[in-house]
Amino acid sequence: MAGRTLRVQGFPAELPPDRAADKLTIHFLRSRNGGGDIADIRVLPGSPPCALITFEAPEVAQRILKVKNHVLAIGKTRYPLEVTPHAAELSPDEVLRG
Repeated sequence: MAGRTLRVQGFPAELPPDRAADKLTIHFLRSRNGGGDIADIRVLPGSPPCALITFEAPEVAQRILKVKNHVLAIGKTRYPLEVTPHAAELSPDEVLRG
């Protein structure tokens, strides 16, 4: 999964997780946003909420990171999204095996 997962923040907290996942899926599937096929999407609760989106290919994640301004439009409201690489935390066992 390394290099294929991105962390996305900036979508409205009041959006139900399933609806947020749908909106983000549509946004990140679009080629004009640098998107492509999505393997998995998880909306994590929190303040602010975030989503982890795993793409089929690492090239898609890299393309999306190169797009400077991702804006999610919901109705007439536009939400600027913050898109960053997701670094999975390694357990001490994984670090020592290296």
